[in-house]
Amino acid sequence: MKNFTKVLAIIAIVAVIASLGVAFIGCSSDEEYDLVVGAIMVGDRTEGYTEAHMNGIDGAKAAVEEKLGKKINVIYKLKVPESPDVTKAAEQTIAQGAKLVITNSYSHQFFITTDLLSQNSDVTFVSMTGDLAGKIYTDDNGKQTDYTQYTNWKNAFTQVYESRYVSGIVAGKKLAELDAADKLKPANKDSDGKVKIGYVGAYPYAEVVSGYTAFFLGIQSVYPNVSMQVKYTNSWFNVDREKEVANALISDGCVIIGQHADSEGAPTACENAKTKLNKEVYSVGYNVSMLKAAPTAALTSATNNWEVYYEYLFTQLLTGGEVVQNWSKGYVDNAVAITALGTSAAEGTAEAVAAAINAIKDGSLKVFNVANFTKGGQHLSTYTEAWGMDGAECLKTENGVTYFAESSLRSAPYFDIRIDGITEIASTYKD
Repeated sequence: MKNFTKVLAIIAIVAVIASLGVAFIGCSSDEEYDLVVGAIMVGDRTEGYTEAHMNGIDGAKAAVEEKLGKKINVIYKLKVPESPDVTKAAEQTIAQGAKLVITNSYSHQFFITTDLLSQNSDVTFVSMTGDLAGKIYTDDNGKQTDYTQYTNWKNAFTQVYESRYVSGIVAGKKLAELDAADKLKPANKDSDGKVKIGYVGAYPYAEVVSGYTAFFLGIQSVYPNVSMQVKYTNSWFNVDREKEVANALISDGCVIIGQHADSEGAPTACENAKTKLNKEVYSVGYNVSMLKAAPTAALTSATNNWEVYYEYLFTQLLTGGEVVQNWSKGYVDNAVAITALGTSAAEGTAEAVAAAINAIKDGSLKVFNVANFTKGGQHLSTYTEAWGMDGAECLKTENGVTYFAESSLRSAPYFDIRIDGITEIASTYKD
């Protein structure tokens, strides 16, 4: 009875403190931290994309705390769907003292409301892969919203198209090896004699189009005689769908399966087809190494080093610096990479990868060099992107090379050109 009375007394005290507006973070108040961060994640550590973000946040937190002698508290909100739950999660972390709110999935940004921004002007909001912050947006119903007035909202993304391209070189080297060993069968080629590649895509957004195009161009830089099918799952993370789509592509004869989807579904399908059905098929993953899921089929994965951005972000906020409206970095700043090569990678792959990365860093290799692709049989001579950028010209010329300047006008990808050699197959899945 005495213990029960003590519990009631403690509950009463907590209720009184809460009524005074004091928030609890773990076992300490927010006054003990120099920065409180609300991290709204679409998944958790079981999902590669979110795992990469969480690893980046945790690594940056440790580095900044050591460097600046500051204390950071991260409040994770996991498995938050692209819905009004985002708004609620943001409000909850702000009530707990958050002065920085991060969202990591594209459509999370549509639930960072104008009320949330205006009522919390002392809070910095960052939308990873976002493209609304700082822009005037017109929705499908013609309603226009001016976000230019909300200087506390930022966009951020890496130049992952660079590592997509490099992962394509890994795939291209494997195709060249298979061809030299006469291991490519008639079923692996289309009616034009081109070797088939498959790609498991989440949605037909520019982010995905930019990535699969860079991957395709990376393959072609090593092994030109290819065509690619892209099939969509209508989900960022769905193991069964990704596996099913990968299996369909494998059944059609695709030799390489790339992905812009966040699970191990596609690599697992490749591993099963390779080991149980004796098919020559290999996986190029995304976000994290897929070697555990596909030890013999996985060649590598394109990935982001999110710690680079989060360390920058935390440092700016803790030192009173300005956070740029649109942040995007690539190989030059170690913000992107490919994971360790699998044992099935072709001989000479590591050297080809190193050469490509060096060329990207010194500027001599432009991923979207217009000389390397066509649309309708024609090379691009001009291209503008109107959505959110007022018809900005997307092409630049440097040292006689004209290229599509991805992620330079804003952080989020805007390459949405369907180039020759790639066929998109719309999703039949419904959420």
